[in-house]
Amino acid sequence: MHLLVPFASDDSEACRHVLRDLALPNLSRLLARLEPTARDDAPASTFSPPHERALAAARGWRGGDGALPWAAQAALADGVAVGERAWALVTPAHWLLGRDHATMLDPVALELDEAESRALFAAIRELFESEGFATAWGAPDRWYVGHDELEGFATASLDRVIGRNVDRWLGETRSAVGRRVRRLQSEAQLVFHAHPVNEAREARDAPVVNSFWLSGCGRAQPFSAGLEPSVDASLRQPLLAADWAAWAEAWQRLDAGAIAAAGRSEDATLTLCGERGAARFEAGSPGLLQRLRRRWNAAEAHTVLEGL
Repeated sequence: MHLLVPFASDDSEACRHVLRDLALPNLSRLLARLEPTARDDAPASTFSPPHERALAAARGWRGGDGALPWAAQAALADGVAVGERAWALVTPAHWLLGRDHATMLDPVALELDEAESRALFAAIRELFESEGFATAWGAPDRWYVGHDELEGFATASLDRVIGRNVDRWLGETRSAVGRRVRRLQSEAQLVFHAHPVNEAREARDAPVVNSFWLSGCGRAQPFSAGLEPSVDASLRQPLLAADWAAWAEAWQRLDAGAIAAAGRSEDATLTLCGERGAARFEAGSPGLLQRLRRRWNAAEAHTVLEGL
């Protein structure tokens, strides 16, 4: 059993304060039994967050920071014939416009229905196709574009951008594809501005779609689904919303559920992922004295989580 937990912590003082008062008895017992076997640390400014890097490594995927083929994999799952092209995920988004920067709202909060999404997608589809991109609609919050030049094009994960200043994560514009994407983003914003779907949403005080985010670029790569970890993403939404009370409650449910179940497995593997790093812990086969020493010297759960 291999359990991967994204959003186990972040780098904020508010998170550290919550962790110090958070009782996670099953996690503490599991960490006392397992051995730390791998560590992946990188700055919090990387385009690919630790949980994406850990899952990509488990799948054996190749690709640099921000250039892992999440879009092609999602497109396949949505029934898109991806062929040999590189693909990118285009996520319809609402950017909250402040005085000096824009912040991205969680796309889930848009609650786009299929008819709204298809109409907005159709409105910008020609912009991409006129530039040589293939296009496909996958789901209300998942649109796709394909082009060979997207291979290796580094973009920030949605999980890095939500709730933050988008300017920091827009990426480079020196390449031809980078300049083209930024121009298409600006043109799409103009199309969205006067679109009937947005006018209707505005009339009912729903957030409008005023931009998109492009991410997950690359060509499809094979992997064995049976070998990858089980991902519990229940901490994601409250952490991205900085709802620390809800995040603490989600951690306690996770501790009583999936973490407790992992603790009952003799060959458990646990990967905890924060904002900067991921830590992997695995069951070993030490003697009695080593087991006693490990339990005696085991780090507190909150100390492990704060280090991520």
